[in-house]
Amino acid sequence: MDSKWIMDTIEAIAQYGKGQQGMDRQAFTEADRQARQYVTDLMGEIGLTVREDAFGNLIGRLPGKNPEAAAVVTGSHIDTVPEGGKYDGIVGVAGGLYALKELKGRGPLTHPLEVIVFMAEESSRFGFATMGSKVMAGQMNLLSWSKAKDQDGVKLSEALAGWGLDMNKLASAKRAPKEMKAFVEMHIEQGPVLERIGKKVGVVTAIAAPTRMKITVEGFAAHSGTTPMDERQDALVSAARIVLAVRESAMDQVHRGTVGTVGVLKVHPGAMNVVPGMVEMWVDIRGVDHDSIIECLQDIKDQVSTIADEQETPVSIAVMASDKPVILAEEIIDTIEDACDTLNIAYHRMHSGAGHDAMNIAALTPTGMIFVPSHKGISHNPDEYTSEEDIAAGVQVLTETLYQLAK
Repeated sequence: MDSKWIMDTIEAIAQYGKGQQGMDRQAFTEADRQARQYVTDLMGEIGLTVREDAFGNLIGRLPGKNPEAAAVVTGSHIDTVPEGGKYDGIVGVAGGLYALKELKGRGPLTHPLEVIVFMAEESSRFGFATMGSKVMAGQMNLLSWSKAKDQDGVKLSEALAGWGLDMNKLASAKRAPKEMKAFVEMHIEQGPVLERIGKKVGVVTAIAAPTRMKITVEGFAAHSGTTPMDERQDALVSAARIVLAVRESAMDQVHRGTVGTVGVLKVHPGAMNVVPGMVEMWVDIRGVDHDSIIECLQDIKDQVSTIADEQETPVSIAVMASDKPVILAEEIIDTIEDACDTLNIAYHRMHSGAGHDAMNIAALTPTGMIFVPSHKGISHNPDEYTSEEDIAAGVQVLTETLYQLAK
């Protein structure tokens, strides 16, 4: 196979939004527009018909022998987090393009083939993840999305309008289940497992789903020098105990694969000589066992209630997002594993701790995922890296899987 073509494509996309510290190609930015135009042109060179839906998802299609047959689909995303790497999502797009290029050379298959570049997979700009695939699956929340703004105050609706798209017409991008026979996404693992165990490919069986909460602790701001320790309502002390409560609750579920993270703390007023009067916390709980997630959340809420009473600091909890874990289709898992066996490529069954577009498309059609190793497990970081050899192995498996599904 021509692995150089794949790596050249990854490097070409990486030129758009390249900064001193990694990639910054957030959704609906000029860098995103330029990268998508590059991919559009490349799709045309390969011989795909190209269209953009009402949310900006880019769809390249290779006709099959049966024009009425449902499409076999692959794809991923090319938007990045700020100071991100050049492999997250892009590997799946470049690999998908190569797979369709390769399969086109074998002559038309029974089913059409598609590669999709999903819009706004990362949550870093508007606070919502996997937006493009949610729109395609009919799972968007227009009420919440209508309030979404980036850190510069730009509304999602304004970003859409800047691309000639209309927030009120997103429903037209929803696809019917009958349009797709199967979906297979190739992605970097974003974790250390495959590299540690020496396997080229991960066959994903389930995708963890996040529940995200905003916890607000109300204390009383006071002078740090004149307020006695036993008379304080220190919001940060309560928040610190809540951080530990999240860890303890998740550790109690570690055998079931559930994890908990407090990723953001905003302390108000944020002065060295003022007892903190309020703290905002953002909490991420995720796993593949829904019952375990529910138990973890309840334990956190119980501990938060106790902390609020003991510290005399009222606490409110707002659930910002709550998705259910997705179990991937056994028939697609089997097809991926058969492809690995055919190609003599070692694989490992595993679940994904990160969310992906595949979790939404699974509501439309049988879905699978292929992972390739991430060096040292690093992702969302300029040092993100997957070797050409490992990417090539993943693309070989993807190509064979698509062939078996579409032939």
